[in-house]
Amino acid sequence: MVKIDVATTFGLLGLVSQATAVTVKIMPFGASIVGAPGCWRAILHKKLRGAGITNTDFVGSNKAPDCGFPYDGENEGHPGFLATGIVTDNQLPGWLNAAKPDVIMMHLGTNDIIHQNKPIQDIIGAYSTLVDQMRASKPDIKILVSQLIPIAERSNTFVRGPRIVDLNKAIVSWAPTKSTQASPITIVDNFTGFNVATDTTDGEHPNDKGNQKLADKFYPPLLEAIKSVR
Repeated sequence: MVKIDVATTFGLLGLVSQATAVTVKIMPFGASIVGAPGCWRAILHKKLRGAGITNTDFVGSNKAPDCGFPYDGENEGHPGFLATGIVTDNQLPGWLNAAKPDVIMMHLGTNDIIHQNKPIQDIIGAYSTLVDQMRASKPDIKILVSQLIPIAERSNTFVRGPRIVDLNKAIVSWAPTKSTQASPITIVDNFTGFNVATDTTDGEHPNDKGNQKLADKFYPPLLEAIKSVR
């Protein structure tokens, strides 16, 4: 009879599990808050690796901006882009076809609501179209939709803060109507607890503190999404 060392067996099982784990492709998607430089993604990647989560691949046509340390930083965060514009120009299907993500992390709509003053119903309609395109790429894709972070007011433009709040409320109402069991939409509340005065560089884009807050908010739902990918 061959004796099997229990510790060795569990060690080998761990290696096999690690070797056979499904690689989960994650696409960060949005505008400059996601991609320029979007260093909350770097912090998020570091948190995953620190927790022993190594079966992830961040994907997108944009390479990783410098965030002070190496990280997996490909993304689809395009400065100045609108949710409505991405739909009008039919850009997302090409990005999806190239990257083939299993999970989407989306923070998108700031430029629509505060720079272009788009109607909220048009932005929500664009979200629905984008979700349809995501599911056409992968029927059981997991979708994390962020409520928008707050934005500082400016004296030379229309009131911005309340419009962000109204869009965030619309996201809360919309997401359950579009979510499915196979392809759930999870809302990530990046608005609550985010301070424009202390957490941004310019009243709009996160600084180091703001990036840490976004990473901390995205982390738990991203973990759940990663675990659910088969």
